[in-house]
Amino acid sequence: MQQKPMQAERATAGYPEILDVTALSDSVEKIAHDNRSKPEDGRAAILALFKQVNQDGRDKARAILNEDGSGMGCARRISWLQDQLLIQAYRYATQYMYPKAAADIAVTSVGGYGRGTLAPGSDIDLLFLLPGKQGAGTQKIIEFVLYLLWDMGQKVGHATRTVEECIRLSRTDITIRTAILETRFICGNEALERELVARFDKEIVRITGPEFIAAKLAERDDRHQRSGNTRYLVEPNVKEGKGGIRDLHTLFWITKYFYRVTDTADLVKLGVMSRSEYALFQKSEDFLWAVRCHLHFVTGKAEDRLSFDNQREVADALGYQPRPGLSAVERFMKHYFLVAKDVGDLTRILCAALEEQQVKEIPGIGGMFSRFSNRRRKIAGTQDFVEDKGRIDVADAEVFKRDPVNFIRFFHFADVRNLELHPNALKSLTRSLSRIDDALRDNEEANRLFLDILTSRRDPALILRRMNEAGVLGRFIPEFGKIVSMMQFSMYHHYTVDEHLIRSVEALSNIEKGTEAEAHPLADSLIRTIEDRQVLYVAMLLHDIAKGRPEDHSIAGAKVARKLCPRFGLTAKQTDTVAWLIEEHLTMSMVAQTRDLNDWKTISDFASRVQSMERLKLLVILTVCDIRAVGPGVWNGWKGQLIRMLYYETELHLAGGFSEISRTERVKVARDRLAAALSDWPEQERMAYVRMHYNPYLLSVPIEDQVRHTQFIREADRDGKVLATMVRTDSFRAITEITVLAPDHPRLLAVIAGCCAAAGGNIVNAQIFTTAFGRALDTIHISRQFKDDEDETRRAATISKTIEDVLSGKRRLPEVIATRTKGKKKDKTFVISPTVTISNMLSNRFSVIEVECLDRPGLLSDITSMLADLSLDIASALITTFGEKVIDTFYVTDLTGEKITTDNRQALIAARLKSVISEELDDQKPRVAPGVVAPLPPKGVVVKTPVSDK
Repeated sequence: MQQKPMQAERATAGYPEILDVTALSDSVEKIAHDNRSKPEDGRAAILALFKQVNQDGRDKARAILNEDGSGMGCARRISWLQDQLLIQAYRYATQYMYPKAAADIAVTSVGGYGRGTLAPGSDIDLLFLLPGKQGAGTQKIIEFVLYLLWDMGQKVGHATRTVEECIRLSRTDITIRTAILETRFICGNEALERELVARFDKEIVRITGPEFIAAKLAERDDRHQRSGNTRYLVEPNVKEGKGGIRDLHTLFWITKYFYRVTDTADLVKLGVMSRSEYALFQKSEDFLWAVRCHLHFVTGKAEDRLSFDNQREVADALGYQPRPGLSAVERFMKHYFLVAKDVGDLTRILCAALEEQQVKEIPGIGGMFSRFSNRRRKIAGTQDFVEDKGRIDVADAEVFKRDPVNFIRFFHFADVRNLELHPNALKSLTRSLSRIDDALRDNEEANRLFLDILTSRRDPALILRRMNEAGVLGRFIPEFGKIVSMMQFSMYHHYTVDEHLIRSVEALSNIEKGTEAEAHPLADSLIRTIEDRQVLYVAMLLHDIAKGRPEDHSIAGAKVARKLCPRFGLTAKQTDTVAWLIEEHLTMSMVAQTRDLNDWKTISDFASRVQSMERLKLLVILTVCDIRAVGPGVWNGWKGQLIRMLYYETELHLAGGFSEISRTERVKVARDRLAAALSDWPEQERMAYVRMHYNPYLLSVPIEDQVRHTQFIREADRDGKVLATMVRTDSFRAITEITVLAPDHPRLLAVIAGCCAAAGGNIVNAQIFTTAFGRALDTIHISRQFKDDEDETRRAATISKTIEDVLSGKRRLPEVIATRTKGKKKDKTFVISPTVTISNMLSNRFSVIEVECLDRPGLLSDITSMLADLSLDIASALITTFGEKVIDTFYVTDLTGEKITTDNRQALIAARLKSVISEELDDQKPRVAPGVVAPLPPKGVVVKTPVSDK
């Protein structure tokens, strides 16, 4: 942001540490002298000189940034460097190239450059001011300057106008008006620039203030909406995102327009900001500019999105170090989000000041304040707050000082009365946060009111988010304050921890209101039967509250809950339930996605941890809300199906019904149901096809799919096809289903996965079942790519053709996959230590191998190929991806059908698998059957290959 003291410094001293202006001027003079007879021949030398000076200057600016960490200092140095190059370019054009041309123009900067700040990759925005109609000579001078900058590789935005044209266009174009607001003189005819500034102030600013402010606030809201309307996205945009540099620019534009100041320091004199708030403004601005400058230097371009692959390098450049529980990059990003929150605080303070100046009453302000139309009036039940045009405001400046419980009452009244929050009240609240102490935290009424807010049947997430934004939530619950703005360096998590927790409460509230019945039918039905909704809401808010600690966050979170729940007024029984839910909040999700739900031991072990139906119901709802709040697209129908299956099997077990006998009965019912659905088939043929399916298939596949599969197999048999495929699109679940009928063999899973990789299909789940007569029926679900069913069907047909060609031997898979992955760079953004565990305790019949590592192309195919090499028979496998991390679980036996029991054999299997999943093998030659393309997060693949029941 443009600052007067710094401008004065540049005008007098400049930045000699990055450029010797005299030396540059002398060099230009020498080039002109050497080419005095033909100045145009000197252009190449000027260009080479400028390129070198520009590169050297930016390198020095980067070195200084690394030393002092000042982002504003770096941005101002680069801007000043650009000024000097423009001054010399203009000088060469007017004095040597076209000395006889009329050159009475002013070269000015606008935009960010107009504020005297430039990021390394920023555009150079210029305004050439003309005294009148542009002549041929003037055009040549401007073109010389512009082409020189373009040839230097710079991105230049420019306009050539008279003062009158600027005034006329700014009356109707907010963008042009904003640009002219930031006009800064560089060289040429300074009188023209002064005339523009004077006329702009008199003819535009004085009479269009309300209109401009409303437009800028609306523009800001639209920008926030496009970026997700949250400042807590884990890959934020430093410039355009909520709480970013553009928000600070909006503050500058509004204050300059309304308060008629050119320096934000003047807002302190006007009483708009306190000295501490102004210091916060400067600190926030400097930090954001440091991040942006480092980001441009690291990427070598104008990149403003702080993506995962850049965060680590920027954190290193800024000097962050790891701490127990948090990596260096996570500490950096937490600081970033706290600064973004500070920017939000400053915005609220400014909006409050605008209202105090009666901006809302000026015709045309509209936008932010026009929706409030009621008069200021008292609120029943309190003398400390009033309703002002649909918003809750403080009755006087001493409200929070007089009674700190008002920090909670304020939000409680806002919830109960459905009121917006008045900026003036938020300003007063923000300035009083230090009064939230242990006495308030232990206050019975304050905790009762907070619990009412949390369990509100209206919109608890909205009030919690407002409490969090205002800084109250983190101070009232210090344990929550520790995870405010904390991010996890993972592709799986889309939001900071505090935002995730609030979104979890929001998901729970929506389910309770009945608005999610279609997406979550089981949770929707269960929530109406639970005995205690308070424990569910408290557990929801606290389930990740111990993130960032060295101890497992589920165990540590349960300890925090045992401390906080009595404070909130919960009973000992309620506290035990909340602590249990937090300690087990990941259990159901992990069991559903990484364990074989057709294995009796899986259900038995899970039921022993749950112990009661009430806990099971609570855990289902908690699990659904937790996954839903991770981010867009993380929840899908397949995860819902797994959780429902786990619930119903566990419900049966807790009721005493899960046994081999009941399983046999259920298989008989399922087989009879399929036979009835095929009643129009000839009896002999119908029974033959019904018998070809084994028990796990009949128990886990919906009847409508069983019918469709059986008809598919029948048609293939009639056509004499040994190998056949079938395609079906599913727009609701955003997947496309490919069913493959093929001869079964040990490497079939590896080949299928490799085919999908070769054809560019991202597997989101798969079911592979053995049928009678040695055939496999494989159903693969891949991520949908096209909205139109016709386009998606054509794509799926291409993938099916690849599968058929490879399985029939027409094409060799290693060659296809090698062509597809040729030239792709290895992603080194995330580091996950590969682990392999082998357990004989998780199943009565199988050894369970669990592999955890970084996901990559071909991983599933490589692992299954290695298991085949080790002479292991895969009975079932579950492949689940959490962002960049994959957890693969394989239920295996040796070729005789026995578990792997010897220590030496287990050690060999673990070592061989670890060699496959370790990144050291990435540069070696391709293995026999490279597999699945790295999926878009999140992915849940379930593969079932049952052992024959005969």
